[in-house]
Amino acid sequence: MPVVVTAIFHPAEGKKDQLIEALQATMPAVHEEDGCLLYAIHDAQDGTVTMIEKWSSAEALEAHSKGSAVEALGKAVDPFISQPTTVTTMTPIAAGNAERGLL
Repeated sequence: MPVVVTAIFHPAEGKKDQLIEALQATMPAVHEEDGCLLYAIHDAQDGTVTMIEKWSSAEALEAHSKGSAVEALGKAVDPFISQPTTVTTMTPIAAGNAERGLL
């Protein structure tokens, strides 16, 4: 069963561009991890940067969370955030069209 995650980054005042650059620099290593189906950042209207992730399984997500790529990402973004990242892990619920009803 795939797992979807959102990670909301709260940029420090005037540091949003540096936060985005740090994410962009460290994301390719995550893209190479086993089970990574989606790992994409978005500029949210509320001033945060939201990452949407999709992993092939809970096991793949767990391996990612303990891996060197996510550790490097955390170190890279730490100087540019004002508070801890808000991470939410979700299990998809099918609804409607299979192609449009599941992420």
